[in-house]
Amino acid sequence: MRVPRTTPASRSAVRLNPFACRAHWLLTVFLALPLSGRTETHDPDGEQRPAPEAEVELPAFPRTETLIPFTVSATTNNQFLIDSASLSVGSDGVTRYTLVIVSPSGARNVSYEGMKCATGERRLYALGRADETWVRARNDRWVRISNSTLNRHHAALFSEYFCPITVVQQTPEQMLETLRRGGHPALRVRP
Repeated sequence: MRVPRTTPASRSAVRLNPFACRAHWLLTVFLALPLSGRTETHDPDGEQRPAPEAEVELPAFPRTETLIPFTVSATTNNQFLIDSASLSVGSDGVTRYTLVIVSPSGARNVSYEGMKCATGERRLYALGRADETWVRARNDRWVRISNSTLNRHHAALFSEYFCPITVVQQTPEQMLETLRRGGHPALRVRP
């Protein structure tokens, strides 16, 4: 059997091989860096994702004397109320409130929710239990507010009370006054 002879050219190729491996590894790392940073703050379409919302502290359970009714539609027999003690506007621009819905038979649905006036979205944070405690919602994603017949109360809160067209209400006090008046005065038809 014959052993191949090494030439000076083949020896330098052997010496370059470790350098080529390191260069290939470095190139792979540098190409992966921009992609890994992008997945944290951007969605697959390249749009920037909003910063994750901090854990929201749940309010005290609503008391009857702090509930303010609001009108949704003449076609519903349910009563809709906002707990004035829980209404707040965070530094993130999210309006948070406790919503109470009472059916004609007396059944109550209590929920703690958030609304973004800038994007027309809402989020369910927690549901109230019969023992007047909260349970965090399993599906607490932001969803677009739709003006459908079912669940019209979100659209009413958005367009008539908390985020009326062309009027930005900054404070909970302004929103409470709007609830007490039955809607924002700028939306009323004048004769």
